Amino acid sequence: MNEKWLEILRNKLQDNHYTKLLDIDNHHLVQFVAEYIELCKPADVYICTDSQEDLQYIRESAIRNGEEEKLAIEGHTIHFDGYHDQARDKAHTQFLLPKGVDLGPYINGIDKEEGLKEIKKIMKNIMVGKTLYVRFFCLGPTRSEFSMLTVQLTDSAYVAHSLDLLYRQGYEEFKRQGEKAKFFRIVHSAGELENGVSKNVADRRIYIDTEEGVVFSANTQYGGNTLGLKKLSMRLAIKRASEEGWLCEHMFVMGVHGNHERITYFTGAFPSLCGKTSTSTLVGETIVGDDIAYLRKRDGKVYAVNVEKGMFGIIMGVNSKDDPIIWEALNKPNEIIFSNVLKLEDGSVYWIGKDSEIPEKGVNYSGEWTLGKRDEKGNEITSSHKNARFTLDLKCLENVSAEIDNPFGVHVSGFIYGGRDSNTWVPVREAFDWKHGIISVASALESETTAATLGREGVPKLNPMSNLDFIPIPLGQYIQINLDFGCDIENPPHIFGVNYFLQDKKGNFVNDRMDKRIWLKWMEQRVHGEVEAIDTPVGRIPVYQDLKRLFHDLLGKEYTEEDYVQQFTIRVNEFLNKIHRVVETYKTKAPTTPDILFEIAAEETQRLNEARAQFGDYIAPQKFIY
Repeated sequence: MNEKWLEILRNKLQDNHYTKLLDIDNHHLVQFVAEYIELCKPADVYICTDSQEDLQYIRESAIRNGEEEKLAIEGHTIHFDGYHDQARDKAHTQFLLPKGVDLGPYINGIDKEEGLKEIKKIMKNIMVGKTLYVRFFCLGPTRSEFSMLTVQLTDSAYVAHSLDLLYRQGYEEFKRQGEKAKFFRIVHSAGELENGVSKNVADRRIYIDTEEGVVFSANTQYGGNTLGLKKLSMRLAIKRASEEGWLCEHMFVMGVHGNHERITYFTGAFPSLCGKTSTSTLVGETIVGDDIAYLRKRDGKVYAVNVEKGMFGIIMGVNSKDDPIIWEALNKPNEIIFSNVLKLEDGSVYWIGKDSEIPEKGVNYSGEWTLGKRDEKGNEITSSHKNARFTLDLKCLENVSAEIDNPFGVHVSGFIYGGRDSNTWVPVREAFDWKHGIISVASALESETTAATLGREGVPKLNPMSNLDFIPIPLGQYIQINLDFGCDIENPPHIFGVNYFLQDKKGNFVNDRMDKRIWLKWMEQRVHGEVEAIDTPVGRIPVYQDLKRLFHDLLGKEYTEEDYVQQFTIRVNEFLNKIHRVVETYKTKAPTTPDILFEIAAEETQRLNEARAQFGDYIAPQKFIY
């Protein structure tokens, strides 16, 4: 190994930590760690193995340095990010691109040479006086064709602790693979702290180099910007998958329980705050994962694994009635980190939508808080942030699947795509086939923006596959890869679109929050050919009698034909407007879009126009039966 790097390590690491690092016989790893020790200048370095002793040291460090504080329930802690550091920073999350490379307007890129120069200037001496934690993890189950090794360097014990809850330990796997190990690399620093939070957020930068498999994150604490194994490494994985013939998707993986003790596995792609976690944790079903999936083909079938083992979930709206499984986990002794909620004097916490009255005072991400508090611009500060989170190991949930660590993955029978759509998509529909699903459902997914990203809320945005923010290749190429993935499979997974946010003309939701249980069961039965469907110009929708039976059997609820008509009427003008928006966006902003997208959109437009000529602008589902 290079003597220069070894000398840096010998001068900075205590003997036991030097030994722990060198026990991984990989010169790329040694160089990586030494290079950023030299650049960032930490006071000391902690090499963390998979041992319980090391993991406990990380937990205690987060408390000791004030990044987390213990709460009343055993195992619960709370963390606050800065007031202006509460969501993913899309503007400053950029790909480092070689000179002359233009991946299209949806790729937020910066010249690689320029970006590296800037980030290394920002990170120079950024860890002075701090401990650097070196963490080893495996994305996906270990010893699996799905496995992706990752190392993260961070000066935040909170980040290091969060990673322990979210990902499988990987130190021993690094040792086993040694010099053969290929791994993603992440460097993070919270930067200078003021009152325990990142001070220099104006210099917040998150840079991604997909060619080298490296992520840089500086002057930020919020998990979406700092948990490098999450969406940041997902970008790296999408790039690798595009080169190797598999998929990395922004999807949950869950088992839906059907007749005769059958479990059918689905993946689901939903933008944040659109029902993704609440769907994957429904009572009566089992969760494999709630956020990111790797998918591969084997023997003519699609298999998926959960990249993670934990959940970094949005807590707003979680309550005992609608989210009983998560609610139970959050209210009993478990190792849980609450972030950006309201801490009360008795050591309990409150979040927006919890089963209790809003407290009059407490401590939150703005500091001391009282009801009606406003910021310097006069905006009211809510008790907890709308993007407040909880971090836990999925094994805290009573419905966690026994397949969560299966190295072979689970066989996937259906893909589900859903977003916030107040006026167009019906609650559930099935695509005619794989190509129609990828084009008219997945690639046409629009959703209103939410508090999970910085910027204005409620703006409809095209978000293909719920993955637009994370795609590191031209959008058209990404769509083609998804098309190709299913086209050489004799019976590819069924593709469904769902919409929990459809409204009537008065602005009232036409779905109850628990109706999603019905849509899931209907999809599961469709996969197995147990229920019929009605062909419409935009896909297949349920037959009324099947939904009536499901509502009665599962929810003990009367489901009327009036309910059915209100929910499943095809709103022709709204669909046509949506198709037009989507097509124009692809024409103007995605020059590599495959021609089939425009062909299928034209065919759907023609079917809608023919139906409108026969039945009018709003077509009740029964009209399509005759």
